[in-house]
Amino acid sequence: ERSYPATPEVSFIGELLVPVAPFDQKSGRETWTVAFAPDGSYFAWSQGHRIVTLVPWSKCLKNFVGEGSTGAGPQRLSRQNSEGGTVVPVGEPREHTIDCGDIVWGLAFGSSVPEKQSRCVNIEWHRFKFGQDQLLLATGLNNGRVKIWDVYTGKLLLNLMDHTDIVRDLTFAPDGSLMLVSASRDKTLRVWDLKDDGNMVKVLRGHQNWVYCSAFSPDSSVLCSVGASKSVFLWDMDKYSLIRKLEGHHNDVVSCEFSPDGALLATASYDTRVIIWDPHVGTVLLELAHLFPPPSPIFAGGANDRWVRSVAFCHDGRHIASITDDRMVRFWTIDEKSPKTIAPLINGLCCAFSIDGSVLAAGSRDGSVHFWACPKGIASLQHLCRMALRRVMSTQQVQKLPIPPRIRSYLSYQDL
Repeated sequence: ERSYPATPEVSFIGELLVPVAPFDQKSGRETWTVAFAPDGSYFAWSQGHRIVTLVPWSKCLKNFVGEGSTGAGPQRLSRQNSEGGTVVPVGEPREHTIDCGDIVWGLAFGSSVPEKQSRCVNIEWHRFKFGQDQLLLATGLNNGRVKIWDVYTGKLLLNLMDHTDIVRDLTFAPDGSLMLVSASRDKTLRVWDLKDDGNMVKVLRGHQNWVYCSAFSPDSSVLCSVGASKSVFLWDMDKYSLIRKLEGHHNDVVSCEFSPDGALLATASYDTRVIIWDPHVGTVLLELAHLFPPPSPIFAGGANDRWVRSVAFCHDGRHIASITDDRMVRFWTIDEKSPKTIAPLINGLCCAFSIDGSVLAAGSRDGSVHFWACPKGIASLQHLCRMALRRVMSTQQVQKLPIPPRIRSYLSYQDL
């Protein structure tokens, strides 16, 4: 087995711990999901035993790095006595602990844009009128329910019931329309319109087994879904129809995320690989291998210590993080096939980048969350221009541009 070239470890800055009781030592403590609010105001994690904690992110980060970055080292914060009688000024984000009534598998923040009206145009009256300052948290539960909470008050707003098995993942459309997609072990995805009081708009069928994860493209037009099969599904969210299935993985695909410009799609699988796709044409651009030599297809379906549990795209469009069963978190850049940096992580399950891309959060089986300062680097002007262009142009449109082939290849990410 060949090892990676020597890589520096990334800077660990702190962790959030949960109270431990004797009966907590078995299952039920897992942090299945972590999430940052779109405006960066809150961080949320499912800390096990049906509890979700919402923490003001700026305050949490300040506790980690200290006032003026004193260099005191990583901080460990217990949430057991987090209230402490502290007086929170009016208007400042408050910490909430929400009892969701069942084990929480999926989390997602949603924010409203008033200009985005409900797709249900025939109904004049709605129970909820979401303003611009509205911030919601959706929780997917073990009993198949999806509960919607007001982040600022911790109040339950909606209880969505239609799935018949665990809701494994949730994702809001990033356009502010409050369209929510839930992925379930009942082999379906369901589309909910929260601006229409949580009305279920569509059931997306096609998966033959559990659905593990789903992700919207940045313009909200395409949905990717992955599950207990080797295929990656791409859906047209205007027509609610299947666009194509991407084939290339050799085992269950468990995580997916689009790049910020929508030109790339990262998927993570138990076959020990993360694949970077061009979602517009369905081609493989890059494979990030976690085991050398890579297992042959017949062995990639078996148990190994390199199962990739989660993948996340940084908001700079250049960095990717992956969580694996070999007790490592890896930071990659899109132009290299070896990790840029690595860090130890025992029993990691999920990960997410902060909105500014400066911090990676990772949840583990013991209910805790670990945080690292991400590798720093200045993006080239070329890359920034490529991202700006690809936000508004598909691969097919780029291929038709009357420009030199080398530039066309760069804009299409074919140089990875």
